[in-house]
Amino acid sequence: MNLPGAFDRAIERMGLSALHQFDPERAHGLSALALRSGMVPLAGLVTSDRLRCEVAGLRLANPLGLAAGFDKNATLLSPLSRAGFGFLEVGAATPRPQPGNPKPRLFRLTEDRAVINRFGFNNEGMEAVAERLSRRPSDAVIGLNLGANKDTVEKAGDFAAVLGRCGQYLDFATVNVSSPNTEKLRDLQGKAALTALLEQVLETRDGLARRVPVFLKIAPDLDAGGLKDIADVALALKLDGVIATNTTLARDGLASAHQGETGGLSGAPLFERSTRVLARLSQLTGGEVPLIGVGGVGSAEQAYAKIRAGASAVQLYSALVYEGFSLIPRIAEGLDRLLARDGFASVAEAVGTGREDWL
Repeated sequence: MNLPGAFDRAIERMGLSALHQFDPERAHGLSALALRSGMVPLAGLVTSDRLRCEVAGLRLANPLGLAAGFDKNATLLSPLSRAGFGFLEVGAATPRPQPGNPKPRLFRLTEDRAVINRFGFNNEGMEAVAERLSRRPSDAVIGLNLGANKDTVEKAGDFAAVLGRCGQYLDFATVNVSSPNTEKLRDLQGKAALTALLEQVLETRDGLARRVPVFLKIAPDLDAGGLKDIADVALALKLDGVIATNTTLARDGLASAHQGETGGLSGAPLFERSTRVLARLSQLTGGEVPLIGVGGVGSAEQAYAKIRAGASAVQLYSALVYEGFSLIPRIAEGLDRLLARDGFASVAEAVGTGREDWL
């Protein structure tokens, strides 16, 4: 594995410190520019016999994925495919372009190693995203987060529309009904509404030239009944997987000045909440539905905890704000070491072995 040396880490820390002098959204744009220009050292392929895994038929070099939101418009597919991830999720994309919510809408909570955003699905629309996906790297596993336009009354059709337009270029698609930043979107997590929405998406998927796994991304703020409904729907419709979880509206225990900003909270404070939801969902589905754990992952130990709680793979994003892209090979190497320490020959062997610790 191409692990960063001390000098590279020092340079990276200097770069992150410089970026943190800018408004967070501007800093993200600058980091994207650095990635496109080749200024960011990237790990390349990161894998081993223990790290290779399969999720919903997708063969992954390792179980570490980039969560949606970092590359909303699929403009960074080439550099991100060389960053060491086992898979990438871009978007969210909506049928029509939309500007999202007014700025400022992204906030660093440095003391909490967290982020609050209220972007509101800002993106260039499915036509622009599809065109870029059509030129995607062929050796990467790439999925798209499907969204709905803010002003669409019947939002269910928007998810199917985006899949219909972009599906031919995807390895998987994620139905995102859990963003807290689009009004009434989370209402679609109810059993009847969710079933109808997913049936429409799956019908569209079945009309594609090849089968694309469909995942569902859920909120961490569901109560016990809501989580059981999700499990029932996932099992009944034979979903390919569930991503647990999106950002939270909770603000427990935060220290940063921006803690009162509206929007979804991600990063370190979300880890425990999201992992408990993951473990409970693993229990409710009996391990029959592949789960992807996301929320607060910033170390190999946390990635391993998600896997042992029931995740077949994990995703991260917010930790990159504070650690940079060298974090990916560092987590992969650490995860490989932890699996070996505990006698697991593969990621699959470890899935769910620590679930009871989180229930």
